[in-house]
Amino acid sequence: MLKAARQRRKHRGAPPHAVAHLRQGIGLRFAALLKSGRGAWVAFLAVLGPGLLAGLSDDDPAGITTYSVLGADFGYRLLWIIPASTVLLVQFHLMAVRIGAATGKGFVGIIREKWGRGAGYFAVCGLLFANFGTICAEYAGISAAGGLVGIPSWISAPVAGLLISLVVVLGSFHRVERVLLVISATLALYIVDGFLAAPDWSAVWHQSVVPHLPTSPAGWIAIAAALGTTLAPWGLAFIQSYAVDKKITLESLRWARWDVVIGSVLTGVIGLAIAVACAATLNKAGVHIQHAGDAAKALEPLAGRFATVIFGAGLLGASLLAAAIVPIATAYSIAEGVGEPASLDLDSHHFQWFYAAFIGLTIASVSVVSLPGLPLIPLIYTSQVVNAVLLPLHVITLQRLAGDASIMGDARQGPWSRALGWVSIVLIVACVAALAWSWMS
Repeated sequence: MLKAARQRRKHRGAPPHAVAHLRQGIGLRFAALLKSGRGAWVAFLAVLGPGLLAGLSDDDPAGITTYSVLGADFGYRLLWIIPASTVLLVQFHLMAVRIGAATGKGFVGIIREKWGRGAGYFAVCGLLFANFGTICAEYAGISAAGGLVGIPSWISAPVAGLLISLVVVLGSFHRVERVLLVISATLALYIVDGFLAAPDWSAVWHQSVVPHLPTSPAGWIAIAAALGTTLAPWGLAFIQSYAVDKKITLESLRWARWDVVIGSVLTGVIGLAIAVACAATLNKAGVHIQHAGDAAKALEPLAGRFATVIFGAGLLGASLLAAAIVPIATAYSIAEGVGEPASLDLDSHHFQWFYAAFIGLTIASVSVVSLPGLPLIPLIYTSQVVNAVLLPLHVITLQRLAGDASIMGDARQGPWSRALGWVSIVLIVACVAALAWSWMS
């Protein structure tokens, strides 16, 4: 009782949602573990989550479709874009987590604070525009996975939306995180698929490290889509806001970096395995696909029934993971943009904007996917290209924020980090410019 009273007095001047956040106990147990001196493993487990979830959720149905098309249509030739995108993913995810740890604010919250409400609303609109197509892609992936066992989309999508909403809205931060981490483990199945396809490993190695430029506009679109699905703007916004929600601080940033690197590398490995599996089977047989469900079905006569089952199970796990995370990322941004609390641990008195945005996005995307005859595949593929086009604005903003001493204080980027960041941004802009040139030529 005395301890609770002291806590109430300590936080009496805090806004109501901050007190509600504290009473849920978010971060307190992890902070105690970090200070317990139990060793590096416990310290790493204390911050595990933001990097792993933000990275693996990039291997969502839209990403699986993009990697599948990349391998099926272009074989091993364009594999290099996946490792290259992974390097950029590590770099900018580390930057986003550092900004969140130094400021205690999400991406849109920082924009609103530095450049005003108008800039915050603009950022929200941009992310909402890019993210909605991606959320639809997640539920389209659930429908495709259900379709492999005969479940129609008008059943699988609404049921999945209801279950995900119940977990996110009714669960605490840590319960939600545990569920998402368990689901994310299913993506390891794609690595098995890559081996089952029996690819030409010497070609895989060579084409993964030696860039070969596309010879057609379709190739440039595939590169832009792969870049957009790996280094998605919503993922950058999510990892910063989620790190803030998890109470990652500059003191724990040392261990959070390992979480980011491991999550990003696993993302690249899984994406490469998907592309390799399709290159070794579908491209070799001259099979063209439209979406990840097609890839799963086409693999059966080429790599066996087991490969199809694994691909379908991975697709379902990836879809469920991203169908939770992308709306969460968007809800973070919307709440931050209007100056309202954004957290998975808000109580029933302070949830209006955050959870209302999450539920609204879920209902809208489930409704779109459930409509019969809707051309979902162009929507999925186009959403990834839109992500690539919007990506330069996002990473330029991150770079400016990370180097701003008025925001970051002593945690601002050093000169070498800033120079490397601008080099990476130039490469991203060049990729998008090449896409635009290929369309116009």
